[in-house]
Parts: sequence; C-alpha cells; structure tokens
Amino acid sequence: MDIKAEMQKIGQAAKAASVKLAFAPAAQKEQALKVAADCVWQQRAEIIAANAKDMEFGCEKGLSDAMMDRLMLDESRIQDIVDGLRAVAAQSDPVGAVLAEWDMPSGLNIRRVATPLGVIGVIYESRPNVTADAGGLCLKSGNAAILRGGSESFNSSTAIHACLVEGLKAASLPEAAIQLVPTRDRAAVSEMLTMVDYIDVIVPRGGKGLVGLVQREARVPVFAHLEGICHVYVDGSADMEMARKVVLNAKCRRTGICGSAETVLIDKAFFTKHAAPFIDDMLAAGVEVRADGVLAKLTGTIKAKADDFGQEFLDMIIAAKLVDGVDGAIEHIGVFGSNHTDAVITEDDAVADRFFQRVDSAILMRNASTQFADGGEFGMGAEIGIATGKLHARGPVGAAQLTSFKYLVVGQGAIRP
Repeated sequence: MDIKAEMQKIGQAAKAASVKLAFAPAAQKEQALKVAADCVWQQRAEIIAANAKDMEFGCEKGLSDAMMDRLMLDESRIQDIVDGLRAVAAQSDPVGAVLAEWDMPSGLNIRRVATPLGVIGVIYESRPNVTADAGGLCLKSGNAAILRGGSESFNSSTAIHACLVEGLKAASLPEAAIQLVPTRDRAAVSEMLTMVDYIDVIVPRGGKGLVGLVQREARVPVFAHLEGICHVYVDGSADMEMARKVVLNAKCRRTGICGSAETVLIDKAFFTKHAAPFIDDMLAAGVEVRADGVLAKLTGTIKAKADDFGQEFLDMIIAAKLVDGVDGAIEHIGVFGSNHTDAVITEDDAVADRFFQRVDSAILMRNASTQFADGGEFGMGAEIGIATGKLHARGPVGAAQLTSFKYLVVGQGAIRP
C-alpha cells in the first residue's frame, strides 16, 4: 500500500463528508447511531471471533495483562458498546445550540452558536471499543472521523467499524464520515500528524509513549490525553468503612484503565487513629503495595522507590505514603500528579473545599472512586478520552466538547459611528 496516497485519499473523503455532516439533521445522525448499535449487537459473535484473533496477536506480541484486559471483548463489553452508542444517539444534538445570546446598545443581537470542529483524527491503542465511542461521538457532533486503532486491535476495530458504516448507509449519510485506517503500518500515524489540509484536530488515546509521540510530531492541533496518575487521599476525618470500600474499588475494579488509582495518600492523623486497613484489603486482593516510611513496616508491603510515585502502573500495584493533612496531599499531587483525576475521602467540608480549590486536575472527586472518571459515568454516553490540558476541552471529552462555535450577529441596518 502507498501509505501517503492512501491517507491523502482518506483525508479528502473525510473533508468532503465533514461539509455535509455540519448541517445534517439531528434525526439523521440519531438514526445512524441506533442502526450501528443494533448492528454491533447482531454481529457480536463475529466481533468476538475477530477479537479472538487480536487476543492471539496480542499474546504473541507480549502485551501486559493490563493491555490484554483492555483489548479483550466479551458479550458484556459488547453490550456496553451498544449501550454507549444508544446513549449518544439519545442525547440532544450539540450542533446549533445557542451557547450565549445578548443585545448591544448599538442594536445588534449576538448569538454564540456551537459548530462542528470539522475532521477529527483519533489515534488509539488496544481498546477496540474506542472505535465505536470515537466514531459515534464525532458523528453526533457533526464531525467526520479518521480512526487509527492499535495494531493489536485491528480485527476487532474493523468489525466494529463495519457496523458504524451500516448505520451511515441506513441514514443516507456519507460513508466517509467515519473511516478506519486500513493498515497496521505506523507510517499512517506519521501521515495523520501532518495532514493539516484535512484534519482539524488529533486526539491521541493511549499510553505515555503514544501521547508523547503525537505531541512532539503533530502539526495538527492536539487534545492531550496524558497519563492517569490518580491519587486517593484519605483524610483524618474519613469514614473508615467508606475509605476501605472506595480505595479498594479505585485500585482493583479495573487496573488497566486511566482512572485506576496509582497512589494512596494517608493523613498521619488517620493512620494514628485507625492504622490503614484498606492496605490490608488491597494486599488480600493481590495488590503489590509499594509503601514509604512507616507504611513500609506493615506486614506484606514492600519499600517504595523514589520513582514509584508519579508512576502509572496500570497493574495490581499501588504506591502508598503518609502525608501531613490535606496540604501535604495537595503538595504531593502537585509534584507527582498528571492533572487527570484525584480524590479525597473526608467528612470535613473545609478539607474537601480546600482540596477542590487547590488541586489542579481535570477531575476532582469527594468520597467517590476514581474509577468514575469516565464520560459514560458523567452522563455523556461515551467519551473520546480524558483531556488533561487546559485549552478547549478538559476532562471527559464527549460530543459537546467536540464542537467549537461561531458568532451570529443580526442588526436592523446598524452602522458603526
């Protein structure tokens, strides 16, 4: 395959499709998403069979257990894909929404109205469900999508993409509205990063290596999705049973997702009063606890090394440390965090307010597991990623975050003196 020529062709088709999508009726997009969801469910056996090939490929490639978990599809996860597409379909259409409106003394009426970004390139690793999430959200927001999945998820992504195309055809929308790059060749990624004539924004979804590559080499604007170095701070006022439940879930529910807790910070006052039974809970669940200071003396823990803090393990490993109250936690997160998701467990409103005000992360939680850092759990149906930057989009990127805006100005023969 001539990669450059193929990507040029894909880019041209996406640009043409984006022009039509920009004013496609909401009902048409909704129909496409519903038909795609139905198709995914009807084709679940074929998708699972395709995924089995990917799992074999991933095993031969030596993927970690966490990456294999991200890659794996079963009927339950396919149901989640279907539910996500249907949820996005049911949402109100963000395109054309009036974001603000006001009148000026000059007689002008001014409206700020949501508009699509144009063509969105999504580069992702392992998780084939991103094919449906990204394709569905781009379509809902009136954007054409060029999807480049990981080499390990090639077969699964291809099968899911075919269902998205069925939805587009059923709704009489351009099939080029959602395109999947038809090769594992990494040269296609390099081409996407420089396609300024066709792609309006790139969204990388994957590990630090992928995101770093995209940020270094892209000439197209990028929505950054960096590491999920998520912290849970257990305050001195925390409810014991709540802390045990939340910490265990934040680490163990799924270790391979970006919302998995990677460090637990414990107020010295809490430890003096209660010790740290949630560390025992994690040890019993098979978590390797890399502990600092006094915590390293607890039975079952191992002494942490300096680089264990600020590490995205994506595995059954967590770092643990005692801190001096909420300010100690804030200071630690400021040094080692990735601006993704951080949680505080506390019964003290003043502590929660201080944590929320002073921790500079895209998502902050009180008395809730960091595993809720997910667009679906935020009512967005799905997400294209968690943006950790500060420009345009931040936090879960759903359909509304994939729009820009324009100003519509109306006068009655107004002239400027």
